[in-house]
Amino acid sequence: MPKIKTNRGAAKRFSKTGTGKIRRAKAFRRHILTKKSTKRKRNLRGGAIIDSRDHANVARLIPYL
Repeated sequence: MPKIKTNRGAAKRFSKTGTGKIRRAKAFRRHILTKKSTKRKRNLRGGAIIDSRDHANVARLIPYL
């Protein structure tokens, strides 16, 4: 059985936790930050866990991470 290629774009965006969940960064923190409140920007700082409905699709893209 051949090896599966990792999707390199997904590998840069997602990482796995110790328990096997997939972590992602939050959106809307790249530019146009002046109109966003400090509280909103602060809450966008941390990462998040992907939704369980997306887990199978993302896990297929990053099989060896």
